[in-house]
Amino acid sequence: MTARSRLFPRIQPWLLDASLTGVLAVTAAVALFVYTDPSGIEFDDPDALGLVLVVGITLPLLVRRRWPVAVGLLTAAGLMAFTVVDYAMPTAAAVLLIAVYSAANYAALLPSLAVLACHVTASVAYTMASSSRHPEQSMYDAASILISVLLILGAWGLGRAVRNRRLYTAELEDRARRLERANDVEVRAAIAEERSRIARELHDVVAHHVSVMTVQAAGARRSLHRDVERTADALQSIEETGRAALAEMRRVVGVLRTPDADSRETPQLATLTPQPGLADLTELADHMRAAGLPVRVEIEGEPGAVPVGVELAAYRVIQEALTNTIKHAGPSAATVQVRYLPTELHIQIDDDGNGVAAALESGRPGHGLLGMRERVALYGGTLAVGPRRGGGFEVRAKIPYENSGTV
Repeated sequence: MTARSRLFPRIQPWLLDASLTGVLAVTAAVALFVYTDPSGIEFDDPDALGLVLVVGITLPLLVRRRWPVAVGLLTAAGLMAFTVVDYAMPTAAAVLLIAVYSAANYAALLPSLAVLACHVTASVAYTMASSSRHPEQSMYDAASILISVLLILGAWGLGRAVRNRRLYTAELEDRARRLERANDVEVRAAIAEERSRIARELHDVVAHHVSVMTVQAAGARRSLHRDVERTADALQSIEETGRAALAEMRRVVGVLRTPDADSRETPQLATLTPQPGLADLTELADHMRAAGLPVRVEIEGEPGAVPVGVELAAYRVIQEALTNTIKHAGPSAATVQVRYLPTELHIQIDDDGNGVAAALESGRPGHGLLGMRERVALYGGTLAVGPRRGGGFEVRAKIPYENSGTV
């Protein structure tokens, strides 16, 4: 709650209408008996008919929002009655203007114009009738008519302006909701597509592991009776490779069972060629340089036994970050840092451009960023993206893994 809303709490429309109508009705009823015109005009003596008339003209304002045209016509008819009778009702002008404003604000154009015409007619008729009853006031007839018409037209114009503003605001809000829903659908589709792609790539990783296991098992079978030690090493390698394959398979199943993914789509199986890894960073950097982006690659630590799936995720994050730099950062250079730790892989991609941060800070991240987050989250890692101090943009990721000695 803002300070403004605390100081000026929003009043419910029905409560506002009830309060306004009650004040006007009570004021009209009291004025019927006690009002004295400053110019000396003598009104009819108050009686039950006068009380019913002044209160009956005022009470319809209770439903002015729901039935604005009916309220406008009813008040105009009630005011027309004052051409026959001459009771004191100093609140008549307020009732008239509120009824015209309500019709302009809450009704369509033609019905509101009908209400406007009726009230202008009632106002002119009352002025003429009052002039005939009180000839001493006839010199002011033209001015009274002009002022009344201008006030009625002003109330009608204000009501139409408020109505147009309200409808315009409602249209903007509806458009914003539709855009938000469309963006949600687009993001979900992008996530589903990216997860399907990840699942296909992990399938290739699992297929690679199984291929290695098949070759090792064949070698172990041939050397079973000739070289026991070599057979034991092969079996140990098969065991480790099988565990790695099972781990990757669990990740594939996890991706495919994610509720956001479309369960009706079955990932298309790709070829059994192993996917790229961090050993291919030099080739990736060469491609980026050929595209016009100077790239420097820095490696810290020994590669060790990083799982193939982790290497694939890291490679895709680096590839997407460099692609974003080419698309959005303008003339710039990039640095890729890879740090091998015993149980974690750190990667960082920096550029000195000036466009990516603005593109990603708009509140609607691109599909590439969603894909990077999906890949890193798949292995329980973290991803941080944002502008660099001093200009440019950076992407940092930490991907943990189990060091089982398996490639």
